[in-house]
Amino acid sequence: MKFSSLVVTLGLLALGGVVNGQTTVSVSATASHPIPTTLWGQMFESGDGGLYAELLQNRAFQLVSPGSSSALVGWQAINGGSISPLPNALKLTVPAGKSGGVGFANTGYSGIKVTSGSAYTASFFYRFPTASGFNGNIVVGLQTIGGQVLASTTTSISGGQTSWRQVTVTLNPTTTPSSTSNLFTITLDGASASGQSVNFAMLSLFPPTYKNRANGMRVDIATALAEMGPSFFRLPGGNNLEGQTVASRWQWNATVGPLLNRPGRSGDWGYINTDGLGLLDYLNWCEDLNMEPIMAVWSGYTLDGNSLAESQLQPYIQQAIDQINFVIGDPSKSAAAALRSSLGHPQPFKLNYVEIGNEDNFAATSYVYRWRDFANALKAQFPNIQFIATSLVNNPTLSPVPTEYDVHVYQTPTWFAQNAFYYDSFQRNGQKYFEGEYAAISTNASNIFGAPGTGRLVYPTMQSSAGEAAFMTGLERNSDIVFAASYAPLLGHVTNNQWTPNLLAFDAGSVYRSTSYYVQKLFSLNRGDEYLPSTLPNRSGTLFWSVVRKTSTNQIIIKVSNTATASTSITFQLPWTTVSSTGTAQILTGNPTGSNTPTSPNQFAPVNSTITTGKTFSFNAPAVSVSVLTFTAN
Repeated sequence: MKFSSLVVTLGLLALGGVVNGQTTVSVSATASHPIPTTLWGQMFESGDGGLYAELLQNRAFQLVSPGSSSALVGWQAINGGSISPLPNALKLTVPAGKSGGVGFANTGYSGIKVTSGSAYTASFFYRFPTASGFNGNIVVGLQTIGGQVLASTTTSISGGQTSWRQVTVTLNPTTTPSSTSNLFTITLDGASASGQSVNFAMLSLFPPTYKNRANGMRVDIATALAEMGPSFFRLPGGNNLEGQTVASRWQWNATVGPLLNRPGRSGDWGYINTDGLGLLDYLNWCEDLNMEPIMAVWSGYTLDGNSLAESQLQPYIQQAIDQINFVIGDPSKSAAAALRSSLGHPQPFKLNYVEIGNEDNFAATSYVYRWRDFANALKAQFPNIQFIATSLVNNPTLSPVPTEYDVHVYQTPTWFAQNAFYYDSFQRNGQKYFEGEYAAISTNASNIFGAPGTGRLVYPTMQSSAGEAAFMTGLERNSDIVFAASYAPLLGHVTNNQWTPNLLAFDAGSVYRSTSYYVQKLFSLNRGDEYLPSTLPNRSGTLFWSVVRKTSTNQIIIKVSNTATASTSITFQLPWTTVSSTGTAQILTGNPTGSNTPTSPNQFAPVNSTITTGKTFSFNAPAVSVSVLTFTAN
């Protein structure tokens, strides 16, 4: 959310000289500070229907009210089958007089992608409410909405099965349909099963997952995220942590172990969170991408505005202690750590940073005691972890004094460019900062959070991404105190969403990389390990840059954001004796108001070219562009 502006000083370095439209930048050979390895990463909220690869919506009928209109969301009858929701189950009754397949289907999360040659793992539990003499077959399949069978398999069931029994089958499509409007189906023969009732529970359909993890991630979305080269993953989210009520808050222990034991909860955006993607799944995902988690613990505030009284906090502090022990504890000393070990990960995970709450500026008064009680208890248990405060920076005054703060800002592209110097004025007093959520979401400064049509962006634009890149050069320049930064939100369905824009858009069949995605990727993949001071940009100008060095390869990496609608020439004067005569430019540019969209997904992408470099060289930054220049020097 928006934070208050600060007076920004220009620092001690001179501003970039501009003569006849030419900007000259002198670069120092001496680094000012090392760059944190955690600088660029990802912030995550909820995975159902997106990163989490489960294809069936409402698979376990979690928190449904039998008889309500929402109880059968995602499900429909086939050939006159009678379906009715039960707590955590569905009852199928086959009416008399039916022939052919009678049963039910799931529509997925706005569709199901079916690919020939891929193996889909389907499973379900079934039981007969009362013993029956029925013995027959059940057909599990995939089909188009027009009825074309894409894959099917048959398994037998017995009417004598009155306790829950799990069935797992593999579906092997031989056809790739042109649409994702497909169905997962379960049917019985109407004639032989006439009058029978069968209960079904915990139905599931998984495609192949990223790195073949059981209960894993959707391959195309996971691949896009991995391509960014992130160094951290903020989990389990922002608002996703808090819940609308105390009962619906995210609780780590309700998200681990068998899926059958995960009750799910009412999400913050109008749908049920299955918690199929739980704490251990998050941590495995971090290891798969070589990221470290920045994990949050619930701190006594809910989105309905309720803050727990100080006298009520102790059970929740203990739950936070257990959560951290699940991640890093010794199984011989902690029951939570022993649970982790029993689930297949005896060794502790990496964990250096823990956030206490989320956006507690909305409950600043109570955060004074909530922070104090949580921070003191957690620091005593885990002295090697850095605990991050989530109120406004130094407002209110907190004790113990936080060593890290999480800062969030959603603003206009112009605001981000104009605030590229935001952190330059911050005191170097030992405090560090996590720019945990930021994005240019609107062009209307007087109505930032308004609807599309009032300036709100549906997808990032080249203009918004260039503004963000200008701000990111400031984050990199101030990485002596900014230790991590992540765009937010990370993922959003193209139609079924509650917020725009998102870094990656997706639907049932595809993932769409935005201009801001490419900016994040350019910064993340082109890291240095030390920052090189240079002539400062003009804080009221339209051209911004940062210079870093990768010492292992003697690479100099210069990032340039031009937010102006005209190209601008910039000359770099370098201090080294030997500078390569050529280098590489990666340039992202195009129509300022254009976006990558589902109908035009590849309108923008970085283009590589060779440039002439030397001890002094010039580069023409295209209008509304983000460029990365790389060459060697020593």
